Amino acid sequence: MIDKPAHTDEYLVHGGPRSLFTRKLTAALDFYGVRYRIKPRGPNADDDLQARANTHQIPLIQTPEDWVLADTTPILRLLDGRFPARRLFPSGPLGMLVSVVEEVLDEWVARVMVHYRWHNPENARYVLSQGAGRELTLEELKEHPIFHWGPRACRATGTEHPAQQRAAEREYLGMLDVLETQLGSTRFALGDRPSAVDTIVLGGLRAHTNADPIPDLSGYTRVLEWEAECENGWDGKGDLAPFPDSTPFAQHMLELTRDQYTKFVSSNGKALVAGDKVFQIETYGEETTYLAREYPERSRRILQTHAYDPLSQQERSQVLAWLETKRLMDILIEN
Repeated sequence: MIDKPAHTDEYLVHGGPRSLFTRKLTAALDFYGVRYRIKPRGPNADDDLQARANTHQIPLIQTPEDWVLADTTPILRLLDGRFPARRLFPSGPLGMLVSVVEEVLDEWVARVMVHYRWHNPENARYVLSQGAGRELTLEELKEHPIFHWGPRACRATGTEHPAQQRAAEREYLGMLDVLETQLGSTRFALGDRPSAVDTIVLGGLRAHTNADPIPDLSGYTRVLEWEAECENGWDGKGDLAPFPDSTPFAQHMLELTRDQYTKFVSSNGKALVAGDKVFQIETYGEETTYLAREYPERSRRILQTHAYDPLSQQERSQVLAWLETKRLMDILIEN
């Protein structure tokens, strides 16, 4: 029997505390200020919820009217419509900027989380022991099916080789360096109110990097204080920094998008069209192999449909000029 929300205004999140996107979703729900509960669920559940959402992935959200939905970015856009005063994707050109930064965090920086967890046996053992409710032996760890899934996921997302692992770590810690400075002048990553960008950064901290033994983030005092404070939600006050400059954190992430993500997502899309299973691009000075995956292309289409297509003609011209200047045109799909 499906566990339905107990109150008519309550949302039920099916997921796990060590899941990046589960924690992204709960961070968003805290900012929306809505009532919700979490029901533990693993990625291999096979039940009516899986059939209704048409995915085995987590999290799923069960709405007060008993809809079952998957995929955090569309879920946040739905909730923006329900709680417009607390929306996490603003409208207009600023909404495009927020969407691009959220996109690179979701579809590129997330690979660093997979690397940290599954290329460090100490992390893998810690996480899988928590799931088992006891300390796993080294032999049990090696026999665990997820322990073998992890390295395959790293290989698919380009962090198989040590040089790419080190580059991914530098990329992530460099991002936290900028965020540490940013939080000295604004309450959130893109200004004095939260956006979808904050939710995915918080998801990574809570599910992975500030929860697993490695890396050690104790030196990021402001970031860790901010993460803890965000558990209390948001008081509804403040504004995002304006388009196109936004904040130094946003500019840092846009440079990462330009230098690394756009060539990845563009090459992934071309590989899918060609029917190729893998493709190669240069990443941090090294030729790197990636598995061609459907979801990054689907996510790029969601960005275009919800952030770019609704813009007025004047706003489109403004955004296209900005994308051209920032060398981010490949974030859009060629028609």
